[in-house]
Order: sequence, then C-alpha cells, then structure tokens
Amino acid sequence: MPFLGQDWRSPGWSWVKTEDGWKRFEFFNHDLEDNNTELELKELQDENKENLFTGEDCEVAAKKRKKDHFNNNAKSQVYYQEKWIYVQKESTRERHGYCTLGEAFNRLDFSSAIKDIRRFNYVVKLVQLIAKSQLTSLSGAAQKNYFNVLEKIVRKVLEDQQNPRLIKDLLQDLGSTLCILIREVGKSVLVGNINIWVCRLETILNWQQQLNNFQIPKQVSNGVTLDDLPLHMQNNILYKFSDGWDIVNLGQVTSTLHMLSEDWHLWKKLCQYHFAEKQFCRHLMLSEKGHVDWKLMYFTLQKYYPKKEQYGDTLQFCRHCSILFWKDCHLALLFKDSGHPCTANDPDNCFMPVSPQHFIDLFKF
Repeated sequence: MPFLGQDWRSPGWSWVKTEDGWKRFEFFNHDLEDNNTELELKELQDENKENLFTGEDCEVAAKKRKKDHFNNNAKSQVYYQEKWIYVQKESTRERHGYCTLGEAFNRLDFSSAIKDIRRFNYVVKLVQLIAKSQLTSLSGAAQKNYFNVLEKIVRKVLEDQQNPRLIKDLLQDLGSTLCILIREVGKSVLVGNINIWVCRLETILNWQQQLNNFQIPKQVSNGVTLDDLPLHMQNNILYKFSDGWDIVNLGQVTSTLHMLSEDWHLWKKLCQYHFAEKQFCRHLMLSEKGHVDWKLMYFTLQKYYPKKEQYGDTLQFCRHCSILFWKDCHLALLFKDSGHPCTANDPDNCFMPVSPQHFIDLFKF
C-alpha cells in the first residue's frame, strides 16, 4: 500500500476524525500564518529601525522572526526511554538509513539504568569508553544527553557516597579528551560552539573538585561491625572482590583486614581470574626472597592487559532479531518476558550479553 504523503519514504500525513469524516491535521492554518505575518510586519515598522528595514528586507526579517518564534515554541529535545532498539547496519527496501551510536545512546534508557545498582558500573564503563574515543562521533542531541547522564552519575555518587574512585577515573579521562579537543580546535570536527565545550570542561573540573573534597563520614553503630566477624568470614569477603584497589582500601580499615589482604593466595587467585598464564610468564615479578610477588604482578599486569569485566546486569543482543535491549529478570521469571518482541522459537538461545566495548563496536560500520 503506498504512503499517503509527498514522499513515498515519509510516514505520511496525520489525520483527525471529525463529524464530517477524516481530515488531514495541519499544525498551522494558512489564515493564521497570514495574520501573523501582517502583525510582525507592523511591529517591525513601529520600531526605531525603519532605516534598516525597507521593502524586501523587512519581509525577510519578519519570516526569520516567525521561524525563530516557531523554534522557541517547539517542543524541547525529547529523550526516549525505550527498553529495546533495532540495530540496523544498512539500508533496505523496508528500512532506510542505519542506527548510529548516538541514536542508540539517546533511545535506550540509560538514565533509569543508573538507578539500578546492577547496571551502574556497566553504564559508567560505557560512558568512559565513549569519552576516550567516540565523543566527537555523537550528534549534538546525543552529546547533550551524554552530559545529562554524566551529571546524574556524579549526583548519585555524591548522594549515595559510593564508587567515588570509579567516577574520578571517568572524569579524568573525559577531562583529558576535552583538553585535547579544545587545544586542537580546527583539526577535529566539533559539534557546537567552542564556548560550549569550554563550559563543559569547566563543569568537569568543578565535579572533580567536589569529588576531591568528598569525605565519607564515619559510621557510628552499636551493632555488629566487620571487625566482629570471624576471621574466615572476613577472609571470604575479601575473596569476593574482583578489583585489587578495593582489597587494598578494605585492608586499611583494621589491622586484621590488612593482614588478610596481604595473603599471597588471595592475589594469586585474583591474577588467575583476570589474566592468562602466558601473561604471567612475560611479566614475572619476584620478591627479595625469590618468591613470586602476586600483588605486585597484579598491578603490573593491569597496565598491559585489560582486566576481566564483571557486571551485575548488561545489555542483551538478540542475534535472531538484531535487537539491543535491557532484559528485566523479574519480568522474565514472572511473565516469561524476553525483553523485546522476539519471533524466535527459542529466544533464550539467541541472546548474548553485550559488553561496553561490544556496544561501541556494534555501530562501527
């Protein structure tokens, strides 16, 4: 069936049902446009700039003012809050165009994902990767949404008093990227005025100052503390961490935790979790006694190789439908909801988790 519009690729006109039948919906009536033009011409003639506007110039200025008035009254930029999007990499007869990184970042509901503790680290890592390499590829609307999400992340950290080190690394990478872009303006394509980017850099520096002055107040509790737990339970807690800096910071709380955090078995297991044995041989670190210093090896290896990523929840990609979506585990258990309108016979076998780097690679055409 052909589209009812001037262009066969357009979605068609908007129609409204009335008592006399269906009528095409028009945003502005022609009579109203003519009246607005006359009013604006009279306003221009009454101003003290009669010498500047004559004849055709006055009419052009009226049209420009009318256009600005329409843009000011238009709806502000709307950011979608969708649970899934179709990842299109090429044009087809049914679909024209393709999905970009900025479009995916706008449409997927990252603002709500920040509030979920399982998805928070995932979103932060994705924002950090975009800051390192993909910031200039975002559209103006996507950049605006990007910094809005970043602002919500910083506010959540300051309010919840959690993950300050993670956000400091993110702001450090983003600040370095913005400094390079501003310093080399003209060599790279920047969307928007240079003053906007300078203002963004000042905002990042302000956030960094707030995080540097941030101090977690000491918790006063009369109940059971971490130091009251048996040694084997405290040791089991340390073995649950996947980040070496978290182990070091926890070891500074008490002398008992410091002793447990220096156990070489703990650091050996952490190295085996993140890195391969071939990488051990290339960067073998020995102590003064000739033994392997697993703690020093861990911090050395993470400078050369990426650590194994671990997230509570990630985006999912359906290979059958080419759809990127957030999967709600609670709805999946209660209502057998796959998270998107999947047409596969066995949807679970078509799903694959998407890491932050894989998310960016999906939109590299």
